[in-house]
Amino acid sequence: MLQVEEKTIIFETESYKDAYSRINAIVIEGEQEAYENYIQLAEMLPDQKDRLIELSKMENRHKKGFQACGRNLSVTPDMEFAKNFFEPLHHNFETAATTGNVVTCLLIQSLIIECFAIAAYNIYIPVADPFARKVTEGVVKDEYSHLNFGEEWLTEHFEDAKEELQKANRQNLPIVWKMLNQVEKDAKTLGMEKEALIEDFMIAYGEALNNIGFTTGEIMRMSAYGLVAA
Repeated sequence: MLQVEEKTIIFETESYKDAYSRINAIVIEGEQEAYENYIQLAEMLPDQKDRLIELSKMENRHKKGFQACGRNLSVTPDMEFAKNFFEPLHHNFETAATTGNVVTCLLIQSLIIECFAIAAYNIYIPVADPFARKVTEGVVKDEYSHLNFGEEWLTEHFEDAKEELQKANRQNLPIVWKMLNQVEKDAKTLGMEKEALIEDFMIAYGEALNNIGFTTGEIMRMSAYGLVAA
């Protein structure tokens, strides 16, 4: 089905550019948020500072790549929309960071946001314009390394972090579905179906939780907190 969608999409239409102005802004803002979040995590985890600073620099390069994607289509990203879009997760991350809650910060940035990005980019690549496809293919490879950092740290501290991870999941996973609902129409205009985004996100998020140490039953219960809001 995606191959058919790809052939019928005309990137120069006003309807496409209008939807792209918001989707492009979201990925730009998402990379900016990630850049700032990893810098904060570097302060919270001084023994991991060098690696986290490198991840933040990577996110900044991604942001510039997506800015170039917008310019390539002569689209001005709607950054006000994007900032409002990320505000709930941004607020929760900042609240956790203020209290030194590394576990919640890592769940938001290194699991939820990274899995969200990986799902969106993988669904977008087959239907992207040639320039954006090349940029996104490079970005998605990097995102897996960011996901791996969160998995590694949380695996190492799993017993102490487990309860907090479950609490943070209850607070933040429903936000993801609200975010997806907000952009369902725009994503579809770009050839991205909401159901495919949900499926890819749940697969990536479930695999991450499994790698950290959660059982299948625990993952199913944790995932249900998101689905009730979908």
